Amino acid sequence: MNLGDLRREYSRAELDERTVARDPFRQLSRWLDEATEAELLEPTAMTLATAGPGGRPSARIVLLKALAPDGLVFFTDTRSHKGRDLAGNPVAALLFYWAELERQVRVTGTAARIPDADAEAYFRSRPLGSRLSAWASEQSAVVAGRAELEARWDAEARRHPHGEVPRPPYWTGFRVAPDEYEFWQGRPNPLHDRVRYRSAAGGDWLIERLSP
Repeated sequence: MNLGDLRREYSRAELDERTVARDPFRQLSRWLDEATEAELLEPTAMTLATAGPGGRPSARIVLLKALAPDGLVFFTDTRSHKGRDLAGNPVAALLFYWAELERQVRVTGTAARIPDADAEAYFRSRPLGSRLSAWASEQSAVVAGRAELEARWDAEARRHPHGEVPRPPYWTGFRVAPDEYEFWQGRPNPLHDRVRYRSAAGGDWLIERLSP
């Protein structure tokens, strides 16, 4: 199979910088709603890209858990690779890709830990198994095998027999406060539509069309 021969034409929709929402939060909310209504698998899945102090990039998929004008929130173990990256270099890039809708959204901004009270509230809403896993797994650390993880999980289940599992001190959420958004809609030929929002003075957003 020649990978270079794999291609398709995009023609589902269009994106016009003259008619998009003036606020990128509203535009992203609209596209997230449409992705959810289309019953896509994991519509809130987004690639999170970080870089360590030496500039080496790293990317992984996380789930968006809160969206507001002040930022996008995801949760993690701060001892993880991404947690260590953000501790030393609190800049992040996010990418949503909805193949069925022929759409992408890129977001860049500064990441900061959310208040403990917000992390506590979300942690309490998680299923019991997920709360136990937060204690059993040191995210990104090397383990001897799956049996070791399962033994740790079983030990945590015995330690919390009544389901009262507190939030680990190293488990929290990060909010990425955007300074730039880019919305991408696939088009034929391929003259794709790209609309960028850049943070401007006074809290306004500069809206620009980019060449594909």
